[in-house]
Amino acid sequence: MAKKIAILVRDRKHEAMRMAVGATLLNDEVSVFIMDDKLESDYDMDTNIQMLGDLKVKLYSNNPENQFEQKSVEEIAIMLAEYDVVIPY
Repeated sequence: MAKKIAILVRDRKHEAMRMAVGATLLNDEVSVFIMDDKLESDYDMDTNIQMLGDLKVKLYSNNPENQFEQKSVEEIAIMLAEYDVVIPY
């Protein structure tokens, strides 16, 4: 049975995005929540974001500088309660 996995991105952004790609290997439902900061663009980050998009992973952020679906901190907190696993980075 597929699990719902949330990756909460804060400090170790590159590691979190790499982990999000890896979490898709068992066909679990994965969502990424990018909190507070703007993601800096570089080759590795752009590659992971593109791959997550190709894998239909939902990306959310509470920072309008990020071009992902916008959610408030309160909305994100409510959403996280629906996941089987929340992995903070």
